[in-house]
Amino acid sequence: MDGGCHCGSWTPTAFFTQGQVVICNFRSAICQALVLEIGETVQILEKSEGKIISYVHLKKSTVTNRGLCETVVPLEDPIITETTSTLQEWGVLWKQLYVKHKVDLFHKLRHVMNELIDLRRQLIQGHLAQDQTREIKRHITVRLDWGNEHLGLDLVPRKEFEMVDPDQISVSELYKLHVSSRHCGQQSTNQGDSIRQRHGDGCRVPVSHHLFINLKSFTYNSISEDADVFFSLYDSREAKQISEKFMVKLNKNGGPKNPEKVDRLCALFTDLSSKDLKRDLYIVAHVIRTGRMLLNDSKKGPPHVQYRRPYGCAVLAMSDVFHTITDLKEEKDFVLKVYTCNNENEWYQIHENIIRKSNTKYSAPSTNYGLIISLQLLRGELEQIRRENQAVFSRALALTRKLGFPDVILPGDTRNDLYLTLERGEFERGGKSVQKNIEVTLYVLYADGDTLKDCISLGSGEPNTSEYRSFVLYHNNSPRWSEMVKLPIPIDRFRGSHLRFEFRHCSTKDKGEKKLFGFAFTPLMREDGTTLSDESHELYVYKCDENATFSNQGLYLSLPCCKEDFNSCPNLPANLPFQRSPKETFWVSTILCSTKLTQNVDLLALLNWKAHPDRVLDILGRLRQISGEEIVKFLRDVLDTLFCLLDDNTDKYGPLVFQSLVFIINLLRDSRFYHFRPVMDSYIQNHFAGALAYKELIRCLKWYMDRSAEVVRQDHIQEAMRALEYLFKFIVQSRILYSRATCGMEEEQFRASIQELFQSIRFVLSLDSRSSENLVFTQAALLNSFPDIFDELLQMFTVQEVAEYVRGTLGSMPSTVDIGQSMDVVKLQSIARTVESRLFFFPESRSILLPVVLHHIHLHLRQQRELLICSGILGSIFSIIKTSSMESSVQEEVEMMVESLLDVLLQTLLSIMSKSHSVETSRGQRCPQCTAEITGEYVSCLLSLLRQMTEIHFHHLLNNFHSKEELKEFLLKIFCVFRNLMKLTIFPRDWSVMRLLTSHIIVVTTQFLSPALHKNFSDADFDFKVWNSFFSLTVLYINQPSLQLESLTPAKRKKVLDKYGDMRVIMAYELFSMWQKLGDNKPHFIPGMMGPFLGVTLVPQTEVRNIMIPIFHDMMDWEQRKNGNFKQVEAELMDKLDSMVSDGKGDDNHRELFSLLTQLFVRMPYLLYYLCSLLEKIEQETWRETGISFVTSVTRLVERILDYRDCMKGDEMENKKIGGSVNLMNFYKSEVNKEDMYIRYIHKLCDLHLQAEDFTEAAFTLLLYWELLQWEDRPLRDFLHYPCQSEWQRKENLSRKILHYFNKGKCWEYGISLCRELAFQYETLYDYQSLSWIRKMEAAYYDNIIEQQRIEPEFFRMGFYGRKFPFFLRNKEFVCRGYDYERLEDFQQRMLGEFPQAIAMQHPNIPDDTILQSDAQYLQIYAVTPVSDISDVPQLERVPERIKSFYRINNVSRFHYDRPFHKGPKDRENEFRSLWIERTTLILSRPLPGISRWAEVERREVVEVSPLENAIYVVENKTQELRTLISQYQHRQHHGNINPLSMCLNGVIDAAVNGGIARYQEAFFDKDYISSHPEDTERISHLKDLMQEQVHILGVGLAVHEKLVHPEMRPLHKKLVDQFHMMRTGLHHGLPGVDRFGPAGCPGVNSSRGILSSHSHMSPESVRLMHRHSPLNLQGSIRHSSSSLSSHTSSEAGNLVIMTDGLMGEHPEEALHMQVGSPLHPIPGSPTSPQSALGGSNSTLSGSASSGVSSLSESNFGGQYPDPGPIRNDALEPLPSHLWSPPDEYLASPYMHIHYGGAEIDSMDPVRPFHYRSPASHPHTHPHPHTHAHPGLDSHSHGPPPHHHAPSHGPHHIPYRRPQPPAVPPKPYLREGCIPEEDLPPQPIPLPRRIFHSPHGHREDQGKHPWEQCISEEHEETQ
Repeated sequence: MDGGCHCGSWTPTAFFTQGQVVICNFRSAICQALVLEIGETVQILEKSEGKIISYVHLKKSTVTNRGLCETVVPLEDPIITETTSTLQEWGVLWKQLYVKHKVDLFHKLRHVMNELIDLRRQLIQGHLAQDQTREIKRHITVRLDWGNEHLGLDLVPRKEFEMVDPDQISVSELYKLHVSSRHCGQQSTNQGDSIRQRHGDGCRVPVSHHLFINLKSFTYNSISEDADVFFSLYDSREAKQISEKFMVKLNKNGGPKNPEKVDRLCALFTDLSSKDLKRDLYIVAHVIRTGRMLLNDSKKGPPHVQYRRPYGCAVLAMSDVFHTITDLKEEKDFVLKVYTCNNENEWYQIHENIIRKSNTKYSAPSTNYGLIISLQLLRGELEQIRRENQAVFSRALALTRKLGFPDVILPGDTRNDLYLTLERGEFERGGKSVQKNIEVTLYVLYADGDTLKDCISLGSGEPNTSEYRSFVLYHNNSPRWSEMVKLPIPIDRFRGSHLRFEFRHCSTKDKGEKKLFGFAFTPLMREDGTTLSDESHELYVYKCDENATFSNQGLYLSLPCCKEDFNSCPNLPANLPFQRSPKETFWVSTILCSTKLTQNVDLLALLNWKAHPDRVLDILGRLRQISGEEIVKFLRDVLDTLFCLLDDNTDKYGPLVFQSLVFIINLLRDSRFYHFRPVMDSYIQNHFAGALAYKELIRCLKWYMDRSAEVVRQDHIQEAMRALEYLFKFIVQSRILYSRATCGMEEEQFRASIQELFQSIRFVLSLDSRSSENLVFTQAALLNSFPDIFDELLQMFTVQEVAEYVRGTLGSMPSTVDIGQSMDVVKLQSIARTVESRLFFFPESRSILLPVVLHHIHLHLRQQRELLICSGILGSIFSIIKTSSMESSVQEEVEMMVESLLDVLLQTLLSIMSKSHSVETSRGQRCPQCTAEITGEYVSCLLSLLRQMTEIHFHHLLNNFHSKEELKEFLLKIFCVFRNLMKLTIFPRDWSVMRLLTSHIIVVTTQFLSPALHKNFSDADFDFKVWNSFFSLTVLYINQPSLQLESLTPAKRKKVLDKYGDMRVIMAYELFSMWQKLGDNKPHFIPGMMGPFLGVTLVPQTEVRNIMIPIFHDMMDWEQRKNGNFKQVEAELMDKLDSMVSDGKGDDNHRELFSLLTQLFVRMPYLLYYLCSLLEKIEQETWRETGISFVTSVTRLVERILDYRDCMKGDEMENKKIGGSVNLMNFYKSEVNKEDMYIRYIHKLCDLHLQAEDFTEAAFTLLLYWELLQWEDRPLRDFLHYPCQSEWQRKENLSRKILHYFNKGKCWEYGISLCRELAFQYETLYDYQSLSWIRKMEAAYYDNIIEQQRIEPEFFRMGFYGRKFPFFLRNKEFVCRGYDYERLEDFQQRMLGEFPQAIAMQHPNIPDDTILQSDAQYLQIYAVTPVSDISDVPQLERVPERIKSFYRINNVSRFHYDRPFHKGPKDRENEFRSLWIERTTLILSRPLPGISRWAEVERREVVEVSPLENAIYVVENKTQELRTLISQYQHRQHHGNINPLSMCLNGVIDAAVNGGIARYQEAFFDKDYISSHPEDTERISHLKDLMQEQVHILGVGLAVHEKLVHPEMRPLHKKLVDQFHMMRTGLHHGLPGVDRFGPAGCPGVNSSRGILSSHSHMSPESVRLMHRHSPLNLQGSIRHSSSSLSSHTSSEAGNLVIMTDGLMGEHPEEALHMQVGSPLHPIPGSPTSPQSALGGSNSTLSGSASSGVSSLSESNFGGQYPDPGPIRNDALEPLPSHLWSPPDEYLASPYMHIHYGGAEIDSMDPVRPFHYRSPASHPHTHPHPHTHAHPGLDSHSHGPPPHHHAPSHGPHHIPYRRPQPPAVPPKPYLREGCIPEEDLPPQPIPLPRRIFHSPHGHREDQGKHPWEQCISEEHEETQ
């Protein structure tokens, strides 16, 4: 390392055993220097004599794996090292979260990382106590596990918060650590529970809860006096207070009276049990003010006299609060409203009235002010909470205890609290007119008369006082206070003390005197030594006055204090110092909570038994009636008394003492007194002195056991069995004391008595308990307690002796499992605790106990009973054996376990795994054997056993089988279990440690078993089943996700390789070795194992692939020898490849299928490398050609599968998925002819279409399967989702489904032919019901064709160039059928979204090889026009437009687009003379629509259209458009919507005047042109005729317009007439006779310059709009260019532009003219110059030429209008039909009336509206609000250019081709065996088609538009 060292010699550093952590980034210009990043660890081996700059921090460390791959491990707490490495790993992933927009987890992880850094810092500092360090580690591990889980990292198994080494523990223990590691925060509690269970206590210690309360403010501003607030917990159901009071003293401003308590008014209500939380608890707050008698009356009492007066009360229900604050880590605020009492007589129950909502007894506050408190619920032991919440306890926290003892009584908890409640009093008026204001004063006095100081507490939070004054109830002689105080009297002062209550009347006069008028008293302890009982006491009231003195308390103590006291003092003197007031009484109640005093007479009698020896038997008999709290308080004294009685008279008191001792021992089993068990243990060890007690205890215990067989009631026996542990403790300790005192005398007698006792124990256990329930409980109690005596016996006997006792006892239990399930459980639990005991850890005892334990487990596993308990026992055994593995005896124990358990373990696992897959268990029933928990337990047990087995064990195992059948069965079992381990999700994905260890054990076991497989099942004894099971295992093993090291981080990969190596390679070599040993048996696995072995080759490990190449070559060689080809191998290989990308056939229950497939996808490219390697090996074989062919075919499949894989990724678009599916489906059909796979992909493709709602394509896709089926009764097996059925039924069901999809896709024409097919079948079978149904459906389809609207989609040509595209798209071009309403711009964005890496090509030219072979993606898109096959028949004009439109855009396989160019030099004077059109026609491989929205271009044809032919096409097109539109207005009134006609006329006339067709006249009617082109004479004449016809049509149009034009639009009409005359005049010079077509009434306009001189440029707005849109945006560029007006138009024309903004009409057919295929002249951005739709412009014209063309385009497309957007059926309604009636004025019109050769159309689409837009409107502008629009316009329908009428003598006649009938789908869907064509009924007349004889293509005559059809229908209806 450079490190900034100065020059000097290098010497070994002393730091070679130290690691260095980089604390600063380091970069150096020296190439040999290390590059350091902060946080990395480096090791410095040598140092120079110069100075080393401190880039590193030195740490003590150790070096492992010395050598080339040394590892430096810091000598620090392992959890610090783990935290450091984890934070480094998280740092990288944390940044990725931000990149992936997982913001929430990003912030959470940052917070956790900061916490970990802080916790790690605290650990490194090392200034923490042991408990604090443990708590810090717990917090660290919880956060580490949380982060690993949320980041998808591995789970770290821990023990005591530290990572475990899997080599040091058993697999069973490792499994349990994995299970518990997620809950490491609860580990300490769980361990405590397990310890308690080992000591015989199965009960759970209750968890205490503590309620923290903090008074934040008291904002009740109406008191203005000091106040005391008392908080307590109140149980409304039992109507009693359950806690002490928490007292807060406040000043008149609502703040604390003591300034030091600001923000410290908090208390902790302790020792709440879980049962308490379920009570109807309330927080009750009583407010007592201190001040005047009456708050608002200053006259009542002087101001210096202060009274405690009730003010108000607040309550808070805790039932909902506990749910809110249970899981909170901080306080939550609550507001308590303080209510005042309406009547002070009800004050004692004001809280109950508020709870009951008796609102007539209290008053609600006028404001929302009140008590604001915060609450928090804390959980656990108080000391633990104190450590965890030091900030809380530092705020002068007041501990407020429960009344009475908590659920858990701790031995050190010393209390001596007497709770006194002033209940009520009855007092005389005393001759006063009003009642008294009584105040009670309480004193605690000792026997000597002194007042005990500070022995009265009003509540926690305030110091104790020496006197207590009650609050005063105004004018009340029967006051009820119900106020509680606590009297914490010292225990030494309790005896002899008494309470004195003084009663005073508080006057409200000026002096404010408090006059004493009586008193009462009561002693605290009675003469018998018991304290006041917990009840209400009625005390006598004695009269006195203010002058009375109590200096001599003996004067009144001799008086009776209550009625009971009076009865015990019958002889009272006559002259008493104080006279009792017989009518006055005072009630108090007391509750004693003391650990030193008792109220129980029986307990005192027992402790003082020597005073009454004659009552001992009676006292012992009543011991059971004493409460447990009293006994545990005096536990040591009671035990001393019992053993003293035993020593006094054993025969007399022995049985009763034994019963009493059993009762006390069982009392400690109660969870409330569990913590007193250490007190008992301490007593036995340190205070117990009964040296002779053991004899009587053994005798009584044996006597109980011996009577168990004959006694019916066995309660006492069962109690003795439960107390067995402590009875043995007393027995053993007593014997030790006796031996110590007698030097071991009577040892043999003691041993004999113990032996006899164990014989009695075995006798009890051997009894048949199936007929006696009581005996079952006795045996269960004995078995539960039995393991607890082992430790005691080990004090007196050797390990072997104790083990023999235990073995004999366990052996005496019934060995069958028929003794009942409950006893089964108890028996196994006893065995489990025996295994977990200290006794079992000794090798010498384990050798004795293990056989009997294994015997019982074996029996239960055989019958599959109590599996979970058995697994726990086995886990404990394996853990003990693993820790003792260095001992020699372990090998024998493992051998014993192998013989007893291995086979039954395998059988059990197979049974569990099969049940986990079965569906026999009904839902809702719990099957423990099927749970993942029990499966994991037994897997870990099996792995633990296999891990302990050595080569010797395997050798003995394999040699001990009696026959090969047994060996075969064993091998099949173990191989099957291993396979299931890899297929099923036994261990979660993040259990990496467990999974790797499992894989290691499996591969080692396989290496031990494979020689036996080869030795016993080869050659003549070959067994295919065993070998196949072995090969299947190896394949599954190598493909395990957990072994794919390439997906791991480099650090983790290195760690795995260092520990286990690459286990895939080890297993691959084992596979290769066994394959070579097969010899001549290899053909048995060809081609069956071809697919599985292929999966191995997908592993991205070079060595594994190299191992598999010879195997594949071997398989091909054997197949060639056998069959002479590779057909079977090829089929199997392709099946396997396909299954890898299928939906997981055979792996329905494989939970990791998605993860597995993902990894297989990643590995698939390696297969290409593998195939190349295999090809090299094949080159040397004689079957070289067939082998190469085979590899080539597989390679082509792999390429397509790779494309399919990429397309099927979850985030890919539907088009990619569909394309990949079509590609793969066609491969299976055309190249490899695998029908099953072909059909499977048909349905996959159908599902993709349904997801995309492409119902038409879904129907065509299913038709592929339909074609494969015949109308036969051949039975078919179930396949995919089809059941077993006949072929006829399947085809019928499929037909109905296809019809359903055609109907949803609105392709009813295709459905009609299928209806006919079904009808023929039904008619053949005379199934008239179905026939009726299908005919009705066919009729409904015809109705839908006529009535329902269908959107005409656009078509787009796409080119995909570059090698980065998928194989099925690469360097190919397609035509796509767009979605409804999808415009070119939308399609562009969608395709760029699907291919975000694609580069948009800005030109339509075919790319060169540079682009085709580049490693990039180039995308070329532009619109194309469909070329329909509609035929030319005379009836075309009568076909409704919506029928024609369907055939124009469906079943189309030819599309074209045009490109203008100049042939030869460009004509500068008139560009139209040299402007040609290049028309490119794309022929598809299949028609659209079909099985996909895309179809590949099969070939292309290019023709050139001359300038003259194009001019004829344009003029004819516009003339037909005019004729259609004028006809609509001529035959129907359309007063409200004249704008389409106005715009169309204006566009043609204005363009003709200002350039327009005059440019054609100039170009083609010139003498020079005619003379130079004699072959065009006929075409020129035809063009002249068309121009004359157009003038005629314009004249008729103006006449119609004059009748319908609005008065405000008259100026426009006048302008049109004027311009029409100019046009006619201009044409008159070149076309004689034109004037005869002019309107009769129109004045002529004599222009001196003719039409050519009136040309003008485009308007600037039009130019701007055209350049603003995409070059191929037909609706954008052409539409806007067509609306230009000349610069010299009149003001009326300007008004036209304003008034028609947004009102331009659009016919459905006009949309067709806007297609790219329209033969238009090039204009800026024109579609005739087919640019890339992705941007850019390629105008071929400029200057005046382009302006002229734009004017011409006005004449061509004057009626083109923007798309109206989505149709609103609720807003667009057709005009009333009466408005369309033709006016009579037309009959006398001066204009000529146009008639068509064909008849009028009598039907039309009634829901096709027309929308209008301004010339300058944006393509997406909504329709003008004032325009009356009609519903149903197909605004996105763009079909092919319609064909026009043309003379039949054209030179380029295109032959007529008759298409299929309109209702018949493409021919492939008509099958043989259906209705023969010659027998078909008369078909409808095919759609008409007139052919224009010109070389540039076909144009359909427009005929009549849907508007005409609608007019005709409505006209007929009105007639």
